[in-house]
Amino acid sequence: MNTPTSPSIVDLPLRTWDDPEARALSGEALAALEQGQVLHFPQLSFPLSAEETALLDPALTDPKRKNISLSARGLAGTVAEGETRERLHATLARFRDQSGILLDALFPGYSATRHSPATSLRLHAIGTWHPSWRKDDRLLHVDAFPSRPLRGERILRVFNNINPHGVPRTWHAGGSFETTARHYLPALNKPWHPWLAGLMNTLGITKQRRTEYDHLMLQLHDNMKRDADYQREGDWVEVNFMPGHTWVCYSDQVPHAALSGQFMLEQTWHVPLAAMSHTELAPVRVLERLMGRPLLV
Repeated sequence: MNTPTSPSIVDLPLRTWDDPEARALSGEALAALEQGQVLHFPQLSFPLSAEETALLDPALTDPKRKNISLSARGLAGTVAEGETRERLHATLARFRDQSGILLDALFPGYSATRHSPATSLRLHAIGTWHPSWRKDDRLLHVDAFPSRPLRGERILRVFNNINPHGVPRTWHAGGSFETTARHYLPALNKPWHPWLAGLMNTLGITKQRRTEYDHLMLQLHDNMKRDADYQREGDWVEVNFMPGHTWVCYSDQVPHAALSGQFMLEQTWHVPLAAMSHTELAPVRVLERLMGRPLLV
């Protein structure tokens, strides 16, 4: 299968999270997703009740956190208590469940093994939260996290713009992962120390042992964000995801940046490499081919 060399957004016509047309679109959607394209559902909204709309208040977010999140450990990142906290929990759980229904229909081959669901409610306007450059989502990057090595697993994300004021969420969506990796590979020169990866895991600095693949992905993430020329003139397109729009991508494969917008729901799953139909397109396999050696040992 050939990978696209330029950014690509694929529009799909689903109207509900359990739309029966999803099964018919499964083959097209899976091929596009695994090639590193962004699936865009301009008619797939996540309607909020009046009580849920009242939750769109940045003051509900813990000042020390960027997002409110729901995971197996429960609700986190909020100062809300009582009924408000319960309503936040229920809203995020509803988005998680609806997203799961959509993905089960579009990608049935992932259903048995996708895991570690994490749901986020982003209430702050982009630009009002001022992280370090390494954590600045306004800069084009592929996802990689210092404390959460993936060991080749994929990051599959579902986004929905829930802005009640008609404000789009503006993204830059970049070109193919392989093209990007080839460009930055000569600069990915920090030495790999397996003993250090083991020590970091033993000390609890990382949630599992880092592989050379994780080491390279962290460098790629940082080098992309540091490259001012790429941020200005790289292989990307600007996309406005309007309120009520849903989009899906592998965020470890699609270079992306969130430039502006406010109020979004995001659902994340991890997908094992073995569940993919085209494993050769996964970032780890691309980097192994370019490096000429296994990266998961």
